[in-house]
Amino acid sequence: MASYSIDDAIRELVPVLSKAPAAAVSGEWAATTMQAGHSSSTGGYRDATGKPVSDDSRDPLRIIGDVVERLDEAATERFNRVVVRWKKPALPFMRAQVTIETSFDQAIVPRGPDDPIYERAASARRAFWQSRGTVREGFAAERAPANVYAQTKWFGPHRRILAIDAPGKVILATDGLSTPWAGISEPENGVECELFMEFGAATLDAATIADWGTLLIDLGDLVADGYRVARDVEKHGAILFCRLTEDYLPLSRVILSRDPGRIDGMPFGSVPLIRATAIAATEIEGRDPDEDWGASAARQALAKRGIEL
Repeated sequence: MASYSIDDAIRELVPVLSKAPAAAVSGEWAATTMQAGHSSSTGGYRDATGKPVSDDSRDPLRIIGDVVERLDEAATERFNRVVVRWKKPALPFMRAQVTIETSFDQAIVPRGPDDPIYERAASARRAFWQSRGTVREGFAAERAPANVYAQTKWFGPHRRILAIDAPGKVILATDGLSTPWAGISEPENGVECELFMEFGAATLDAATIADWGTLLIDLGDLVADGYRVARDVEKHGAILFCRLTEDYLPLSRVILSRDPGRIDGMPFGSVPLIRATAIAATEIEGRDPDEDWGASAARQALAKRGIEL
C-alpha cells in the first residue's frame, strides 16, 4: 500500500481550501472514515465574526472525503474522525495554514452485524408477548435477508411478524422496528415502536393470517421509512396512515393509534405499542381533508368501534 501521510494531505488541501470566498478568514471541516458502508464530511468557511460564509462549491467536501479515505488506507494507527482547519494568510503572498487532526472516537463506532444488542431487543419483545399469550413458534420468519451490515428495510437485522394466541383473539405484531439500527452508533431503539393488529380467533385461518402478516410487514416498511411516526401517533392519539389495495375491500384505510402497552427491558428504554386498525371508507365519511393526518376522523372511527386511546 502506498504511503500517504498527514503532510501529504496538507499539501493537497492547501491549494483547494485557499480558493475560499473573499469574506472567509477561516474554515473547519469534520469527517469520518468509512464505517459500515458510510462516511461523512461536514463543515465550511467562516468570516471574521465567526459566521458561516456561503460557498457554492462542493470541492472542499469532496477533496476532504478523498483525503480522509487515503489517510485511512495508509494508516498505521486506528482512527475514525478527522478535523481539518484552514486559516487565511495575513498577507496575500503568504501560504495559508492548514492543519489536520485524527482521533479515534469510540462513541461513533457503528454497531456491527453480530452486536448482542439485537438479540437483547428481540428477547425483550418476546418476553412481553409471552406475558400476553402464546407466541407461535416458527411463524416469525424473516422477510428478506439482512445485508452484510445486518440491515433490512427496518435498518436492523429483524424484519418479521409474531403471531400470538391470546384468550379469544389472535394478535399479529411486528418484531424488529424497535431493534437498534445496525451500522450506526446512536442509542435509539430503532423507530421507537412496534405495531400490532388484533383479530377474533374464530375469524382467521392460516391463509388469512399470512395475508394480514404481509400487510403488517408492509406497514412496518412505511413506518421505518417515516421514522417519526410514533411521535405523530403520540401527539394525535390516532392518525389515518395509509390506503389499502382492493384486495382488502370493503376495508380501505389503516388507522394507527396509541396503545397503553409498552415493551420494557429494551436496550434504550421502553417502547410503545401502536395499534393498526383496518377500516372502511364509510367509517370516516365527512372528515376534514385538510386536517393533519385526519386525526379527528381516525379517533371518531375508533370510538365507534369501542377502541379506547
